Amino acid sequence: MNGDHQGLALTLFSVFVVVALAISTWFGRERQGTPEEFYAGGRLFSPMENGFAIAGDYMSAASFLGISGLIALYGYDGMLYSVGFLVAWLVVLFLVAELVRNCGRFTLADVLAARLRERPVRIAAGASSVVVSVLYLVAQMVGAGSLVALLLGGTDGRARGWTVVVVGALMVVYVTVGGMRATTWIQIVKAVLLMGGTATLTVLVLVRFHGDVSALLGTAADRSGHGRAFLAPGLRYGHDLTSRLDFISLGLALVLGTAGLPHILSRFSTVPTARAARRSVVWSIGLIGGFYLMTIVLGFGAAAVLGSDAVRASSAAGNTAVPLLALDLGGGAGSTGGTILFAVVAAIAFATILAVVAGVTLASSASVAHDLYGTLRRRGGRAPRDEVTVARAAAAGTGVVAIGLGLLAQNLNVAFLVGLAFAVAASANLPVLLYSLFWHRFTTRGAVWSVYGGLVPAVVLVLFSPVVSGAPDAVFPGLDFRLFPLENPGLVSVPLGFLAGWAGTVTSRQGADAAAHAESEVRSLTGAGAA
Repeated sequence: MNGDHQGLALTLFSVFVVVALAISTWFGRERQGTPEEFYAGGRLFSPMENGFAIAGDYMSAASFLGISGLIALYGYDGMLYSVGFLVAWLVVLFLVAELVRNCGRFTLADVLAARLRERPVRIAAGASSVVVSVLYLVAQMVGAGSLVALLLGGTDGRARGWTVVVVGALMVVYVTVGGMRATTWIQIVKAVLLMGGTATLTVLVLVRFHGDVSALLGTAADRSGHGRAFLAPGLRYGHDLTSRLDFISLGLALVLGTAGLPHILSRFSTVPTARAARRSVVWSIGLIGGFYLMTIVLGFGAAAVLGSDAVRASSAAGNTAVPLLALDLGGGAGSTGGTILFAVVAAIAFATILAVVAGVTLASSASVAHDLYGTLRRRGGRAPRDEVTVARAAAAGTGVVAIGLGLLAQNLNVAFLVGLAFAVAASANLPVLLYSLFWHRFTTRGAVWSVYGGLVPAVVLVLFSPVVSGAPDAVFPGLDFRLFPLENPGLVSVPLGFLAGWAGTVTSRQGADAAAHAESEVRSLTGAGAA
């Protein structure tokens, strides 16, 4: 990219970073000393504000950069990511939103502790939440690296590495200084910017083809190098039985994983009532639905305007398809319009990454401080301010881990990486959450077995999958210790999580606490006694 692109985009990057730091500093001046203020923003957000924040939390770099890139490379099969991410919100709306708001306080472990023995379930759920959050953060780091590498020349590995470090440092600052209030407003601003930028690009793509969607799809198929197969199932997941199973595994993870994501569950605690939580989800579904429809247009638009080969040449994983599309739609390389549109889109994508990493980091630090540290230190007692201090330190530790893993995974597609996080969430968090809310016989042993029975297989299967070794685009392409053929472990690990929870419950010597279950059931359905 030429100097105009670099200068303008870096200027816009800097503007958003400064605005976000100003928001964090402003809210950091307010009282952030209690867990309720730091983790939940005092529960003062309206349903509309929280709905925009949820959408901002969910519409990540995986959505804006990764999904569009996958569609540009694989057509119909890439579009399935958009469908899976959207359909998942029906599970959230109908099964968990209100109940989690009534039963929980800040984290998933709070929901479990309402009816089960506190210490073991908090340790298990806290560990699982940290793993899911770190995996999700790695995807955002990879997206940031790809974006800035494109800005500075397309293949600059050093630029990618430094970008990962800078993004990690910024997310720690946002969380430690501003807490949930600042993070929420950063996400609201980012959601507005992202929707506006995506809508603008969508309109420009449709104008390029005179509103003829058929012509758009036909041109995309012609320039994809695959012909009409580009518009049919099977280009990525239809080669053989293994790839078909991989597709089923991916779909299962996407549809079930959202309801187990720690940073999504924590957002339900920022509104005053369960009704407000439900209305927040309705707002977010409207925003997210519109956004994913537009990513489909952008993905096929990138294939039609640029060609799949050009997208692949810039980034083998397709992560730079949208910025390159913006450059062409604005008038091409060297044009004023192309420079401006490219810079704006790149800045919006960078803003997307910063906002999401702040939300995920806050959820991870809450799990470390509120669940792990709080449980282990409970016998000695702890002050609320002590817990908040630990949460701030945990944010820094999470940032360091995410930076290290982000540097290793720079060649993977960000939507695919998020799919792995969804698989772990669907395997470890969702089974224990549903059992706790709906099964009256569920026991503490069942909860612990369910979490570890889903978490451990999911992580182990990923480590021994083609994602890590044995493939040209793996984390370690020069090594081959793959034992599991699927790229996404959900098909195996999700059933194992449910099975482990059932096995732990039926073999438990200590039966379920009927009184605690009755109390949590009344609380979840009516909100009586909710925090």
